[in-house]
Amino acid sequence: MTTKTTDEKVKLTKKEVEALPPPAKGEKLYWDKDLPGFGLRVTANGVRSYIVQGRVNGRVCRETIGQHGRPISETETLTADKARKLAMGRIASLSKGVDPVIEKKRTKTLALTLREVATDYCANRQTKGGGKLTPMTIRDIMRHVQSNFGDWADKPIVNITSDMCRSRFEEISKRSPAQANQAFRIMRALVNFSIDEKNPRINPVQMLSKKRLWNKNEAKTGFIPLEKVGAVWNLLQERRTSPALLPIALTGADITLFIMLTGCRWSEAAELTWDCVNLEAGSWHIADPKNHNPVTFPLPAPLRALLDARPRTEGNDYVFPGRGKTPFLKDARSTMAEVSKPAGLHLTHHDLRRTFIAIGQKLKIELWRLKLLTNHISKGDVTIDHYTVTSDLRHLAPEAEQIAAWIVKQGKIASGANVVQLRGVKA
Repeated sequence: MTTKTTDEKVKLTKKEVEALPPPAKGEKLYWDKDLPGFGLRVTANGVRSYIVQGRVNGRVCRETIGQHGRPISETETLTADKARKLAMGRIASLSKGVDPVIEKKRTKTLALTLREVATDYCANRQTKGGGKLTPMTIRDIMRHVQSNFGDWADKPIVNITSDMCRSRFEEISKRSPAQANQAFRIMRALVNFSIDEKNPRINPVQMLSKKRLWNKNEAKTGFIPLEKVGAVWNLLQERRTSPALLPIALTGADITLFIMLTGCRWSEAAELTWDCVNLEAGSWHIADPKNHNPVTFPLPAPLRALLDARPRTEGNDYVFPGRGKTPFLKDARSTMAEVSKPAGLHLTHHDLRRTFIAIGQKLKIELWRLKLLTNHISKGDVTIDHYTVTSDLRHLAPEAEQIAAWIVKQGKIASGANVVQLRGVKA
């Protein structure tokens, strides 16, 4: 606890300031005889700091101007005369009700850059479900800050205007309407995060809603035509066993097959670690999925064989390890480009998720069961909300096996007698 001695009034001049003795312990305050509110704080170790003090809304406010003798510019040091002039302006502000602590916070807030706000948001923002932002969400935020808003990233976020937002939104929309929507939803969240009640302002992204400029999101319905599922399956098996393509093609093919056989999201597969896979029990687990509800899924037999055959990377616990700085696989573009050929359309990994559901519907598996298997739980679904266990889905193993068996069978049909076996699966 800081010990204070009795305050004294003196004429604060350079000579007097340097002559004042430090207290035996703690600190001592000296107030100027001529300028009320202007003072000097001297500590036991001899540090001398100029201060100002006044009342704002009945509350005593004290602000430090700086240390005596310390540089304040390339040519000046802080002296008693210079401190006195600075104190006069700050005392005048106090008399007008300006709280220096609040003013410093306001000034700091006004100087925050878009990148600083984004970094703080990703580190501290809690989701509505109570958890942290997912790694995928954080990557999306920082990707847009670096790319679509790269020229704004290191400028104060308060300088971003509605006109700037409209112009940039229209520019991005020409390339990708969906990306424009995502980029500015992120921008809206970051601006809202930077606003507080002491520094209120209108979010410049609101203009997109007022002008009805948001791009319409067309529902995506793409999936592999069911009659071509076998050809896609066989191509993935060929890429897994091609000596010329290993090991890059192996990981790309394996993760694509994993999504095809589970209907999971790309991020759920890419970020899967070996400690969340139990081959003996025939299950895999997501600790923090998109909906923040931990869940365990069944592993159908073909997928257990695939995982059992996968090589382990020393020092990397990801099932589908990446290359370079990223510990897990970021994408499998070359694999998706190849499987798009037999499918007859440009495929994304989300199309594989929809294919899983389409196969399940063909097999007459109830939709609520398919929603559970793909971790797509909709609020208001009475069956899911009240009559099912959603944290451990191993009771849906028969449905998962049924879908996997149908896919393998389509591969056999597509290849005729030349059936391509999954490594580790006995014929």
